[in-house]
Amino acid sequence: MAIDFGQVISGHAQALGLRGQRAEIIAANLANVNTPGYQARDIDFSARYESALASRDEGLALELDGDTLMYRVPHHASGDANTVELGVEQAAFAQNATGFQTSLTFLQMKLKGLAQAIQGQ
Repeated sequence: MAIDFGQVISGHAQALGLRGQRAEIIAANLANVNTPGYQARDIDFSARYESALASRDEGLALELDGDTLMYRVPHHASGDANTVELGVEQAAFAQNATGFQTSLTFLQMKLKGLAQAIQGQ
């Protein structure tokens, strides 16, 4: 009986890819915290993940276009029209990093279980 590794890890691999892209977006927001007029952006991880799973694409076809990126609405307006709020971005980055680590842990557990099954343990 053959094991389809693509099917076994696809959801986790897509989650890791999407979390990596989200980390880049949030990092760009953090890098521009003092840039006048910079508009903080983010993605809806849940919606993008569901879309990636529904498409059943084996590759990481998670390209983010202008329609996918959303502007973050600030809690407090700034005088220079910059919408990056340091605390909000740091919290989003930490939450995303935790989600990345969780997905990575699940993937490692899945692969370890498959290795044990192959070895007959």
